[in-house]
Amino acid sequence: MWTPHSSLPPLYKPHFSPLSFPAPPHFLSLALSLSTYTYTYTNTHRTYVTHATMPEAPKQTQNNHSSNNNHYSDVALADNKKTKLDFIEEVTRNAGEVQKRVLAEILSRNAGAEYLKRHNLRGGQTDGDTFKKTIPVVAYEDVLPYINRIAAGDSSPILCSDPISEFLTSSGTSGGERKMMPTIEEELSRRSLLYSLLMPVMSQFVHGLDKGKGMYFLFVKSETKTPGGLLARPVLTSYYKSSHFKERPYDPYTNYTSPNETILCPDSYQSMYSQMLCGLCEHAQVLRVGAVFASGFIRAIRFLEKHWTLLCQDIRTGSVNQLITDPSVRDAVARILKKPDPELADFVATECGKGSWQGIITRLWPNTKYVDVIVTGTMSQYIPILDYYSNGLPLVCTMYASSECYFGVNLNPLCKPSEVSYTIIPNMAYFEFLPVQKADEKEEEKELVDLVDVKIGHEYELVVTTYAGLYRYRVGDILRVAGFKNKAPQFNFVCRKNVVLSIDTDKTDEVELQNAVKNATNHLVPFGACLAEYTSYADTITTIPGHYVLYWELILGSNKNNNNNIKIVPPSVIEDCCLTVEESLDTVYRQNRVFEAIGPLEIKIVETGTFDKLMDYAISLGASINQYKTPRCVTFAPIVELLNSKVVSSFFSPKCPKWTTPGLKQWSNIN
Repeated sequence: MWTPHSSLPPLYKPHFSPLSFPAPPHFLSLALSLSTYTYTYTNTHRTYVTHATMPEAPKQTQNNHSSNNNHYSDVALADNKKTKLDFIEEVTRNAGEVQKRVLAEILSRNAGAEYLKRHNLRGGQTDGDTFKKTIPVVAYEDVLPYINRIAAGDSSPILCSDPISEFLTSSGTSGGERKMMPTIEEELSRRSLLYSLLMPVMSQFVHGLDKGKGMYFLFVKSETKTPGGLLARPVLTSYYKSSHFKERPYDPYTNYTSPNETILCPDSYQSMYSQMLCGLCEHAQVLRVGAVFASGFIRAIRFLEKHWTLLCQDIRTGSVNQLITDPSVRDAVARILKKPDPELADFVATECGKGSWQGIITRLWPNTKYVDVIVTGTMSQYIPILDYYSNGLPLVCTMYASSECYFGVNLNPLCKPSEVSYTIIPNMAYFEFLPVQKADEKEEEKELVDLVDVKIGHEYELVVTTYAGLYRYRVGDILRVAGFKNKAPQFNFVCRKNVVLSIDTDKTDEVELQNAVKNATNHLVPFGACLAEYTSYADTITTIPGHYVLYWELILGSNKNNNNNIKIVPPSVIEDCCLTVEESLDTVYRQNRVFEAIGPLEIKIVETGTFDKLMDYAISLGASINQYKTPRCVTFAPIVELLNSKVVSSFFSPKCPKWTTPGLKQWSNIN
């Protein structure tokens, strides 16, 4: 982690006080000291806000305050804020130079790695041109043989000179498989650096966050071991189980309603129940709420919908439900529950017992200033539901990261979700960008672009070279350049690469599908209904020709005059949704529909709770509850069977979508 006086060569060991900043070259040396980032000053603070979000709590430096009185001076907070913001200013202003030094350090430190030798990169060759001519651009399958050798116990310097400390597993829905990313001990320092920037940025826009608590729903996944004995686990689990998190000193920005024991509980039900109970007990102190992904936070609210009566009983009696069997969790919750509180129990029961759950977040946690979740990419489909539950509180995305590498921060966290852009912090790794091929361009090999040379408005696939032994690795994320912070680019996250539906020559990607679904759900608005969750399936088995199937889970609205009388969405409206989805897809899809190469699109309405069961199933197969994202396209037969077993009604598009192409007539199929 980012600790004081870490072991580094003298060149990479700058020290300074927050009250006396060194000249910019020394600051730049700090930015380039990639083994460790150290500040020597009093009252260092650590932060938490999310994007692959987790609490940030590395060990502090010397403190003038007592850890017993939870005091943290305003001067220390202001000093730390200035330090971190100046750091961002310096590294973005010198982004090109930082990147050159990053690559040189990676290559010099890993000169003995088998991978580099095998590609004929000789020791001492650290310049970018030689690196690009010698080392190929690769995908996961290309490095998998090396990863398998390490996993099997080969401790030789295969990918990097430092020993691989563990593997960080992907979410389980990226590309349909759990990928294992090698990591080394010092990577935790690099991640900590990025986390430590978040609250200084956030505090520029929202004041007083140090005066209360954050209610974040955070979970661990039980780790596994490779044949060679290395741990393989999600990055968040790795962090939560580390001493940096478990033994963190008091910090006003890492002050949470959830005790460590509730987060570290391996039983997801007990963990969720106890975290929700603690959040309700301390409801008046909560200033911000969140989870990693929007879907995870909504899952927590739905948990409350199902279990609020049990939670209220615990609050009323001052005791923990017997379903919570983990002794450490019971003890931790008891320290917060303390005594019976019938007044709070009545308050929670009254709010939860109302027919409508609109604004439930601001009703139960009235001092909440924002919701801290990821709502970019496919998570954007949760925005209407989050707005419904929060009465339109700001939805904050703060950070862009993955299991492979941590990338950047959002310097304008209160922007609209559709405008979120992440500023790449150039000392996280060496970054390159592969221009995305447009549909009308000829297939050709394109040269990668350096970080400082990307162009505004252009889309690129992200390629990284990391300290842990990934070289010119295609992450699979598609990014669009939105602007620059000094010399460092700011990117919109567009989508994951190659997440598609296809029946014939059509190729529908994640973004096209999301936009089509968004357009279709406008038909639900007059009936007070909204889309809770969805996925899709290319059905080439039950019909000829094949057709797209969308599985929709709806939240139905209530009549204005009677909150308990649910409004029904007429079948014709769902059929209109089918047609709107088709009308919103690209011309190749619509042409195939007109020429009967693709059958009518189908929407299957599933039971409430179906996607919770889908998540439970994924977790049972090894996915992480923290990193789980609902797959937007499913192919795995057991998942399709699970979804089909929950269908309550099906609807088909009533006619072909319009299709227009130069030289041909418009296909409008007017009845």
